[in-house]
Amino acid sequence: MTVYGGWRRTDASRQGAMETQAGFLDRIAGSYWDQVREVINVWCSHLPLEHQKGIRSRLMDRNVDANVHSALWELYVHESLLGSGCSVEIEPTMGTRARKPDFLVSRDGEQFVVEAIWTAERIDDARHGRLAAQLRDAVEKNVESADFVLSMMINTVGRTLPPQKGLKAELSQWLSGLAPGQVAAREARQRSPRYTWREAGWSITFSAIPRRRGSRSGRIIAIYPGVSMFRIDGSPVLGAVEKKGARYGELGLPYIVAVGVAGAFVEDQDIQASLYGSTIDRADAGAGPTLTLAADGYWKPGRDDEHSLVSGVLTVDNPAPGTWTKKSPTLWLSPRAGSFPAPVLPTWSTARLVGNQVDHRPAAAAPHTALGLAQDWPVGDPFPRAPAAVDDTADGTGH
Repeated sequence: MTVYGGWRRTDASRQGAMETQAGFLDRIAGSYWDQVREVINVWCSHLPLEHQKGIRSRLMDRNVDANVHSALWELYVHESLLGSGCSVEIEPTMGTRARKPDFLVSRDGEQFVVEAIWTAERIDDARHGRLAAQLRDAVEKNVESADFVLSMMINTVGRTLPPQKGLKAELSQWLSGLAPGQVAAREARQRSPRYTWREAGWSITFSAIPRRRGSRSGRIIAIYPGVSMFRIDGSPVLGAVEKKGARYGELGLPYIVAVGVAGAFVEDQDIQASLYGSTIDRADAGAGPTLTLAADGYWKPGRDDEHSLVSGVLTVDNPAPGTWTKKSPTLWLSPRAGSFPAPVLPTWSTARLVGNQVDHRPAAAAPHTALGLAQDWPVGDPFPRAPAAVDDTADGTGH
């Protein structure tokens, strides 16, 4: 079953702030994205026929972006298992709770279970909300400049979307009165021209940045936003593993929770702390400093039986087509003596708790080898209209 048709696509513009992930992937033109769609179609065809319809429905969901991201994550995990020499049974009824985990995996006479879950950091910042996204799209649609791009800083957010007619006129008038040479000189002194627009509870500061010579990008917002963001969930990885860890009861096999996590703050030390506990540096009287672990991780120290059902947690930060062949998944191994030992596939790096420290080991093989793709796949530039010398079209959305 084909997910994406082969019809001719002509719109190569970047993803709008209000555009859905499904709509973007089906709409975006270019060789780079043709490669992405082709591989997704092929990976979908490797699923049993009875499961292809469901994954296609999620990939084409224009209401909930999370369905698209989670479907892509499951396809990636499934394909990497197949490419590692595994056979995979999808959603068998298993465990003492008689439920259906994603994958029962067989390799070299051994079996293990993999549950794939995609999660994202939640950001408590109205400047990343729906109204702000609509306003950004309005600026992109209505404001043009051959000489400048904009940095857009939202200072305060109103309760409703303000009228954009005045914003368009005032921004256009401001930009038309600027001279690129003078702006470049001011920018060198870190004094870029700024314009602040206020209406209906909104306050937005724009800075003008000269376009690099030869730039053909039509995008007007180059930088968004230059603001701090606040995570409102302690750890998306911890939440995902707590949700799935005991879902199937006793499986009688090694059980791996595969977490694809998207966010701006995803770092190994945060994942390590969420699983093994935060590191505390203690200095006792008469002794040197010692490292201990706080009881705030999934596998809390001193609780040998707790969460022993999970043999390991497999993580990839910000999984996406452009990183599939380049990022090695990390398998964080359970420190519980009662856990079934987790198998380690060649493309997985490992992290193991030794005492109060974590021992990291690199993968034996590059990640692309399990996917049947070249290391530099997808080949080419996702947005070839943008200049190679400088990214004056980055909008902070990751697209």
